[in-house]
Formats: sequence, structure tokens, C-alpha cells
Amino acid sequence: MSPVFGGETVTDHDRVLVVEDSDEDAEAIERALAYTHPDLRLDFVRRGEKVVGTLLASPTLPGLILLDLNMPGTGGHKLLRALRAEPRLAGIRVVVFTSSTAPAEVERCYEEGADSYIYKPVNFTLFRTVLKGAVDYWRQSRE
Repeated sequence: MSPVFGGETVTDHDRVLVVEDSDEDAEAIERALAYTHPDLRLDFVRRGEKVVGTLLASPTLPGLILLDLNMPGTGGHKLLRALRAEPRLAGIRVVVFTSSTAPAEVERCYEEGADSYIYKPVNFTLFRTVLKGAVDYWRQSRE
């Protein structure tokens, strides 16, 4: 964790914010990361409406956000744009973790500021492997 200097924001690189409306997918993410990265602290939110405001009000930011695209209310695209519009949140890595494989969807997410785009496999073993690879990559990239 980074120290706080003069009221600056602290980034907790062992904290992951998961924005996911599906209970099944949230449980799978929790199980997969508990197995591969038991040191991570996971925070789950089901909707995107209050994410930016909550993060801006917090003195500690997550090091990574796993973002589902297809959610009711504020969807993943709108949330991604809102996150990238806030300079204080610009350093948070955002990994879109979704079921869409459409090339146009992938391109759009990168244009909106996603750091990675990962398809959610149906097979749990592959799901866990893909998620582990993404988390490992972003943890190593900060060093």
C-alpha cells in the first residue's frame, strides 16, 4: 500500500473492486480468486451508479476493478467512461470481464479506457486460469 502524503489518495494494490450484477459470476470470481490469490481483498458491488462517487469519497482506492459490461442501470460502458473522466481515479486498472466476444465491443472498451478485456469462460477451471492470469499481469505491471 502507498503511504498518504498531504491528504493524497492511497492505492491498495491488494484490493479489487468487482462490479458484477450476477450472483453466480460474483461467486465464481470470489471462489477463483480465493484459490489463486488468497491475499486479495474483494469488494463487490452489483450496480455501477454509485461507484465513482464512492471511490472519490474514499481515502483508499482499489488497485484493480473487474468490470462487467451488461448491468442494469449504469452499464459497464458508462461506468468505464465515468471512471476515466476522473483524474483521481485514472490510475486504477480496469479489466473488463464479460461474456461478450464481439470485436466491436472489445474495441469500444479499449477506446473508452479499459486496460484489459477478458472473456468469461463457462468452464470454471478455465475461468479461474484466465482470471489468475489477468490479476498476475496487473500486479506485476505495477512493480
